[in-house]
Amino acid sequence: MTTPPAILRLENISFSYPGQGRVLNNLNLEIRKGDRIGLVGPNGSGKTTLFHIIMGLLTPSSGTIEFFGKPAKTQKDFRQVYKKVGLLFQDADDQLFSPTVLEDVAFGPLNLGKSKPEAREIARNTLERLGIAHFENRVTHKLSGGEKRLVALATVLSMEPELLLLDEPSTGLDEKTKAILVGVLNRLELSYILISHESDFMSQIANAMFMMENGQLQKDVHIHQYIHKHPNPGQRH
Repeated sequence: MTTPPAILRLENISFSYPGQGRVLNNLNLEIRKGDRIGLVGPNGSGKTTLFHIIMGLLTPSSGTIEFFGKPAKTQKDFRQVYKKVGLLFQDADDQLFSPTVLEDVAFGPLNLGKSKPEAREIARNTLERLGIAHFENRVTHKLSGGEKRLVALATVLSMEPELLLLDEPSTGLDEKTKAILVGVLNRLELSYILISHESDFMSQIANAMFMMENGQLQKDVHIHQYIHKHPNPGQRH
């Protein structure tokens, strides 16, 4: 069977914050179509930093980034990446800024060149898939924390990415809503990398595991051996 081409390839990525030691140290990662990677590790180990580097929000001190076989170095390169890779931020408030839920979810498709009617239809369909169609006219800033996380995910999915980066997507969700999210992620025909401190949640949707350790990724971590650690908002991930 032919191996699917790589969506993302990171080679020898290193990164340090000013005044600190290396957070990432010659890190390597390859993501192919169908990969659903769970990413675990202690707080401050560089998990969120890795996501921000993949999206071009931070620049590595060394190493190379490729998407679909093409290098991504400049902001122009990463503007093309944004059309195919979606990032769900750890804090949903970083992702939501429109007056209503429908406007927030339609914003991405509009930016991709869809007409206003097309964007609104895509937004409504996305909300329906997440079981939150009734949120359409809600005022975004009045939503609960868990509701905001679902809407933030809808804003990412509405852009129809080929790769998802999910930073603690289940935080603040009740068990019923987590079950909905698990169902949605398992039905999606795309690849994703998932950061989560909730091993039970991750075990339902990841098909491979990596541990962030000493600035590198260690493969084949057994998820049930991962000890739950509560995230500390004061530390970088």
